[in-house]
Amino acid sequence: MKTTYIRLSIATALLLGIYSCKKGEATADYEISAAADSSAVIISDSVSSAATMKVKDKQFIKTADVNMEVKDVYEATISIEKSVQELGGFVTHSNLRSNVISEETYNTSNENAMLVKKYQTENTMQVRVPTEKLGALLTLINDKKLFLNSRSINAEDVTSSIKYAELEGKRIKKTSENISQLKANKDKVELDNGNMSEENQQQLANMDVTDNLKYSTIDIYIKEPNLRMAEIAITNTQNIDNKYKFNFIYDAKNAFVEGFYLIQKIVVGLIMIWPILLIGAVIVYFLRKRKPVKKTEQNIPQI
Repeated sequence: MKTTYIRLSIATALLLGIYSCKKGEATADYEISAAADSSAVIISDSVSSAATMKVKDKQFIKTADVNMEVKDVYEATISIEKSVQELGGFVTHSNLRSNVISEETYNTSNENAMLVKKYQTENTMQVRVPTEKLGALLTLINDKKLFLNSRSINAEDVTSSIKYAELEGKRIKKTSENISQLKANKDKVELDNGNMSEENQQQLANMDVTDNLKYSTIDIYIKEPNLRMAEIAITNTQNIDNKYKFNFIYDAKNAFVEGFYLIQKIVVGLIMIWPILLIGAVIVYFLRKRKPVKKTEQNIPQI
């Protein structure tokens, strides 16, 4: 009896131990699964699967376009450019500018004034990063946003285009071999030149495709949602203009001199037209001389 009781106790302890282990393993599995699900949610929230997907026997040219509002355009620009460089990419275009909405000048003293500008800062960028780092860069860019206006990610399947380019390369090579077997003449030279030109164009297209497969292109437009104000200390030009705008003594003296010069010009002008004046005087003289003199009739008074 005692032996049976001992055996039952041992069996119960073993069952409890096994159950505890299974429960611990199940809890650990649940925690790992929850962590994985949480990580998947974070990734899906920050970057589209189109940026990171890989399909067997498929090749994609990936591009992205981001339009968003940020707190500080200059700070965001510096941060994005630094992130691109750290990921092994490079910036191909960055146009940071401030659009002035209005500006007013306020005089603060006889010598000083304040120029107040209201403006909005924006930047249009184009960057390129290794295709495998596209998702990482989009996540870093997403962290800078205040508001995301739009984001598009494109993954163009170029597998068939690459296969076609390979076939075209073989065709061009075969054509070159056939041309080399022809008899040397003018037609052969023209065919050879045409085939070489086609081969060069094909090589250039292959280089472009290879480059676009290796590096993804991202167009970025960022702006600040609110207007900024800049206060710039300047000189009070209006007061200086008023100071020298009118001087009575100087202007009166100049007016007298200018009047004297005007009289001289009039006299000189009359001298220049003396023939006309002389002819006019002669005409007036003869007209007066030929004018009949009216005889006045005297009325004789009758007696």
